[in-house]
Amino acid sequence: MNAPTPVEEAGFAPASRIARIDVSEIVRIGARAQALKREGKPIIILGAGEPDFDTPHFVKQGAVEAIMAGDTKYTALDGTPALKQAIQAKFSRENNVDYVLDEITVATGAKQILFNAMMASLNAGDEVVIPTPYWTSYSDIVQIAEGVPVLVTCTAEAGFRLTAEQLDAAITPKTKWVLLNSPSNPSGAAYSEADYRPLLDVLLRHPQVMLLVDDMYEHITYDDFRFVTPAAIEPRLKNRTLTVNGVSKAYAMTGWRIGYAGGPKALIKAMSVVQSQATSCPSSVSQAASVAALNGDQSFLQERKASFQRRRDLVVAGLNAIEGITCRVPEGAFYTFSGCAGLLGRKTADGRVIATDSDFCNYLLSDAHVAVVPGSAFGLSPFFRISYATSEAELTEALSRIARACEALT
Repeated sequence: MNAPTPVEEAGFAPASRIARIDVSEIVRIGARAQALKREGKPIIILGAGEPDFDTPHFVKQGAVEAIMAGDTKYTALDGTPALKQAIQAKFSRENNVDYVLDEITVATGAKQILFNAMMASLNAGDEVVIPTPYWTSYSDIVQIAEGVPVLVTCTAEAGFRLTAEQLDAAITPKTKWVLLNSPSNPSGAAYSEADYRPLLDVLLRHPQVMLLVDDMYEHITYDDFRFVTPAAIEPRLKNRTLTVNGVSKAYAMTGWRIGYAGGPKALIKAMSVVQSQATSCPSSVSQAASVAALNGDQSFLQERKASFQRRRDLVVAGLNAIEGITCRVPEGAFYTFSGCAGLLGRKTADGRVIATDSDFCNYLLSDAHVAVVPGSAFGLSPFFRISYATSEAELTEALSRIARACEALT
């Protein structure tokens, strides 16, 4: 019998606010896939929400210049004046929304922005309406802040988008926030101005409800889709809207860890209190790089978007050619969220039954050596998410493996 660890001897138990929360399934799948790669298995990982492009050279240069100038000290708590001015100009230039500097906050990634907002605003039992499928952290952050996630299923037939009727039905006297993400992780679905308008009309009838919009994939949209953010559509909601964004996806700066938001002064001030007792300021060097990113030449964004669109088209066509899989064409981001209901109930060559989307994804990893994420991780089954932020050669090989694995099911 193994000896108890010091933690077990001390009788440690996690706080109730995290007792039902675990590390993201995306992280677990990624760790398992990496372990198999280290064993020599030819694993293709299509689970990461990370662009495969490098951070642009001029952004790196901005960081180098900051380091050489000695810009390596603590900064203002929630963003340097230079970065807040760059964000202010970006909101005005690209989104037609104007914020003064104390309506802007900067944190160590957009996830911290979301965490700060929920910790600063939620009391125990307050409700947050979250359309499903959703990015895995949304629900967990709400629960850590002692709020109650109200999950509203958005079907593939509805474009994975929330309807006004669903929103109106989900709002109660306890509702504090509605959280919208466009383009979406995991579905790639995006809200046009026409899609947003009925939802904003509902919110106008519920003045106690705040709106948080996650615009992280703003610059990754396809075909003729025109991105728009709610605060620009309905100025009457601006004073209760938190518009969240960051440099991670568009500028391939995931490791630099900079997220930002614009919102009402009172909320921004409360969020800074949370940040002051958590991480304090973001990295000075990362902030300097982000100034370079937001103020610099933006032309490369179109080139990268075109590359993502070619990959999207490749993956959507490949998946829809496989019997038992259905794949909606996403408007943005770099994910497909495909249905696998047609494969449930089938058996593998060694007799395992594919009963759930998790079973299917485990089968793809073990037998086809392709790592994807089940829809259950995002609150909606039976689906699976593929990230196509990798080379076309790897995507082609992965699709071939998935097709062979599906054909082998009986």
